[in-house]
Formats: sequence, C-alpha cells, structure tokens
Amino acid sequence: MDYVQHYASPLGGITLSSDGEALTGLWFDGQKHFGSTLSAGFQEADLPVFDLARQWLDIYFSGREPDFTPPLHLIGSPFRKAVWDVLRTIPYGCTVTYGEIAARLSTGSATDSGPSCRTLARAVGSAVGHNPVSLIIPCHRVVGAGGRLTGYASGLPNKSYLLNLESR
Repeated sequence: MDYVQHYASPLGGITLSSDGEALTGLWFDGQKHFGSTLSAGFQEADLPVFDLARQWLDIYFSGREPDFTPPLHLIGSPFRKAVWDVLRTIPYGCTVTYGEIAARLSTGSATDSGPSCRTLARAVGSAVGHNPVSLIIPCHRVVGAGGRLTGYASGLPNKSYLLNLESR
C-alpha cells in the first residue's frame, strides 16, 4: 500500500509518498514523471515519515541545509540507484555536470564493448530526470556542460530558484 501527503512549498504543491515506513516519492505537483513510483491504490495518511519529510522541507525552504535525511526507499533500476547515490553526495550549494557524474560511474575510458561517454551521460540524464525523491536527492544540482541550466522535471524556473536558495 502506498500513502501520500501534501506539502505547500514556496514553489507550489509537493506530493510526498511512502510505503508506510520510508519516503518513496517527493514530486512537485504536475512535474514530469509525477507519481512514477505510486501504485494505483494509494491513500492519504499521516505517518511519522511524512512528519520528518515536512520538517526537512521546512528547514530546506528556510534557506538552511537540513542535517538529517528522512528514511528513503528508492524504487528503480540498479543503474538509476547508482546515479541517485552520486546525487546524494553533491554538497549543498554546489553543482556538478551530467558528464562529471558519468565519469564517476565509468570504470575507465569507453571501449568498443562499453558505452561511450556521451551515451553514458545521456543515460545519467535520464536517471536524474526520473529521480523519484526530488530535493532530498538533489537532482536540481546537476547542470549541463559549462554550468548551463538544463533539464529539470519541475521546470528551469524552479531549478534556478533552488540553486539561488542554496547559494545565499
């Protein structure tokens, strides 16, 4: 059974989801891939994990870095989970590029039998875009080559807002 709860952020509504123990989703309402990990039969509920997630969001949107992470249960392929693990290491207020993440995941230079760096960077981009726990897994900290603001499931204005919030 999946459970949901809603949070009003400065950027609009956020929907939180849980399996009853851990957070399984955090999406800006209406973003791409919204609710991608939700089962059809979800219901509204008050859960301790939602209390922790709301506390985390309150701290974050006040312009401070939360010093804890609510329990997470990530649903995705091993590759996506590996990318999301890298995202969790990006320091508050910093950015990395898709290519830098691809390089971290690569076991060396591309060979005839392995993916090219460009192909791997595209796969990283897809995994970043399908991040089911936005903000807590900071996909907004990933930028294009040269620091260009590119791709964010809830839109570039939101990405810009979040990066500016963290740079104060």
